[in-house]
Amino acid sequence: MAITEGKKAPPFSLLGSDKKKHTLKDYQGKTIILFFYPKDNTSGCTKEACGLRDNYKKLTKQNIVVLGVSRDDIPSHESFIKNFKLPYVLLSDPETKTMKKYGAWGEKIMYGKKVTGTIRSTCLIGPDGKVIKHWTKVKDAGEHPAEIMAFLEKSKSKAKPTRSKALPARR
Repeated sequence: MAITEGKKAPPFSLLGSDKKKHTLKDYQGKTIILFFYPKDNTSGCTKEACGLRDNYKKLTKQNIVVLGVSRDDIPSHESFIKNFKLPYVLLSDPETKTMKKYGAWGEKIMYGKKVTGTIRSTCLIGPDGKVIKHWTKVKDAGEHPAEIMAFLEKSKSKAKPTRSKALPARR
């Protein structure tokens, strides 16, 4: 399934590190950063997760929810959260159903060989459930959180109405 910016995001229902089921509908009215990553406690994934952690307060002030998704199980997620003090929920997708819907599972080149696995990507979903931005293949996990923040900042400045000086009323 292709993700199209401006169209509805695919629904999901996944178990979270908080032991609760999380669905897209649960976050109606909020913006979601849904980031897909290969494996808990690995170097690239840690850089990405910690970059989002470091921006978490700024994000929550903007009514933005951060959710990470990987195939890892809940105990692995709990360890990752504990090791790096991650303040957001990590979702487990062991059967890769949601990853496939979001184009985050498939063939990729790793160390010069074709393999099937998690494609590091991020989907920014608006309060209306529509895809605002889809980063289909994140090239640098460590730089990606800054890329997300820059996109949000740019979007915010575009959304601000420009002030014009009102003309005095004629008498």
